[in-house]
Amino acid sequence: MDVPVYNMQGAEVGKMSIDEAALSASYRDDGLNPDLIKQAYVMYHANRRQGSARTKNRAAISGSTAKMYKQKGTGRARHSTKKAPQFKGGGRAFAKTATREDYHLDMPRKMKRKANRNALLSKIIGSEQFGPEIRVIDDLTMSSPKTKDFVSFIDSLNLDRSALVVLSSEAEKSDNIRLSARNVVDVELCPIEQMTCFEMLNHRYLVIGKSELEAWLSGPSSQIGKSARVEPMARQEKKAKRPAVARGKKLQAAGGGE
Repeated sequence: MDVPVYNMQGAEVGKMSIDEAALSASYRDDGLNPDLIKQAYVMYHANRRQGSARTKNRAAISGSTAKMYKQKGTGRARHSTKKAPQFKGGGRAFAKTATREDYHLDMPRKMKRKANRNALLSKIIGSEQFGPEIRVIDDLTMSSPKTKDFVSFIDSLNLDRSALVVLSSEAEKSDNIRLSARNVVDVELCPIEQMTCFEMLNHRYLVIGKSELEAWLSGPSSQIGKSARVEPMARQEKKAKRPAVARGKKLQAAGGGE
């Protein structure tokens, strides 16, 4: 499957070949698995909940504690203060004051990766109304942070709905994009490490650099077999990013050296 590649001016400059079978997660003709995508989407959505919702009982409502009117002689019902649950602005009858609730859901790692890759396939296939919903950029960088230039870039891609712009993990490539796009309406930024089906499906279009997409396709997200447990690439990347410290220096820092 060939996906068009655009430059920062919105002109098509080439094609990028993507293996459709590597993104497929179903025996359907289009390779999409809606059930798997929904299960992952619900999981990511539930895991964003803090579980800290609380309501106030009548004791927690601020205000006067004076009795509304005298007990007898008015012909009306007996009341104490306006904090009673039946009055507007009063406390809740059965206030939610329990401990923090846990809405966390989980899925096997390989299922999550298959769902994320299948969601990317759905963006590549697109819809009949909008066509392909992915825009691959040959070099997604800006020389300086300017919102006006970023807005013209988005307009040149003919994006008439919300867009998710995926940022590189390299600060020198992503900083100017991040500063330019943070106040643009209907544009949300996402680091490449956090590109999940939840983020992709919450927006109509996906804007991503060619090098970032290639790294995502060949990175840890590509391990959907036994190798994900035997030789996880994510663990190897973390080891590679750690600073190399000689054993002698470690001992000296701990006071055990010469």
